Amino acid sequence: MAVPKRSSQLIDRSHSLLLIVDLQEKLLPTIESRARIVWNARRLLSGANALRVPYQITEQYPERLGATVPLSEPGEPFAEALSKRMFSCRECAAALEPLRANANQVVLCGIESHVCVMQTALDLLADAWQVYVVADAIGSRSDLDHSVAIERMMRSGAVLTTTESVLFEWCESSTAPEFKAISALVRQGPPQ
Repeated sequence: MAVPKRSSQLIDRSHSLLLIVDLQEKLLPTIESRARIVWNARRLLSGANALRVPYQITEQYPERLGATVPLSEPGEPFAEALSKRMFSCRECAAALEPLRANANQVVLCGIESHVCVMQTALDLLADAWQVYVVADAIGSRSDLDHSVAIERMMRSGAVLTTTESVLFEWCESSTAPEFKAISALVRQGPPQ
């Protein structure tokens, strides 16, 4: 018997990219759950590298807000961040355009939920991307701003997901050669 077609609602590593938004030195100290957000962004980046999912990293006005915090393990590839001044990553759209030949899904994480993440999500949706917002890898200074942003993104068509869901959807099967690496990421203990 043939295996049924995979749902188009699932994140497919061959049709997606990871976008890490503004996880910067001077922004993070004020963010609720910052240790969890950075930990999950690191796991997403490691998973993307293991599964050869393309990714981009952005920095909001890095001259004032600092560089992206360390996200990769020693020896892992780490792309140079794209600098922006707009809150939305729309300013960096040219860097995503070459990936459009194969990708129509964006996995989105970073800060702040109600500013750069939400504006990016809404602009990506307007540009016909499927947007997957990683709930345990985004955050804001305020719980209210964070929860309202999540509600607004969902009502606008973004799909809320979690780090582990993304990793397992990208991997798809325990028979995948990368499953051992993904399984190790999932078993990592959360930050204290």
